[in-house]
Amino acid sequence: MIQSADIREWRTRDVVDAGGHKIGTLETIYVDTSTDAPAMATVQIGLPTRRHLVFVPLNRAILGPDYVKVDYDRSLVKKSPAIGVDDVLPAEEEAAVFAHYGLSYQPGAKGERQLARR
Repeated sequence: MIQSADIREWRTRDVVDAGGHKIGTLETIYVDTSTDAPAMATVQIGLPTRRHLVFVPLNRAILGPDYVKVDYDRSLVKKSPAIGVDDVLPAEEEAAVFAHYGLSYQPGAKGERQLARR
């Protein structure tokens, strides 16, 4: 398991898929609000004039010397729900991110968000 303090040091590092193909650059970490463990990352992709952020789960992520390897194929990640580089994921769109990867979504007992940006 990647610790929260460790993964923040990897901002701006390459994110690669299981085959080693570059997806983009690590931008932000989102933690699970119930455990405070890293749950998702945003990855900056696109052309310099048309960049956006896509989400990728960090379960089974591996840190390399200058990259973060995720357990999802590059094509799946690039089709993930996206936000602008200066935007924040709206609460009502969290479930769609989890659904994209076939993961269960569990908001808090009072409807709190499952993800918090760190």
